[in-house]
Amino acid sequence: MTSGHILFIPGMIMVGMFLGFILGARAARNQFDLQQRRAEEREAARAARAAKRAQAAGSVAPAADPRDQASN
Repeated sequence: MTSGHILFIPGMIMVGMFLGFILGARAARNQFDLQQRRAEEREAARAARAAKRAQAAGSVAPAADPRDQASN
């Protein structure tokens, strides 16, 4: 084993850790953004369904959501 290995091996480990940190942080940020976008889309779909139900019911108040009653 040459003296170059004493610097090369730890250097490559440090480069690998640095690249792993950068790529891992990017992947985590992308995953968080995707979850946020999905939550917003779900909320928009729920609001659209509620508006459609209210429009279909006319002037009658919309029925309570069964999920709200399940928590009682």
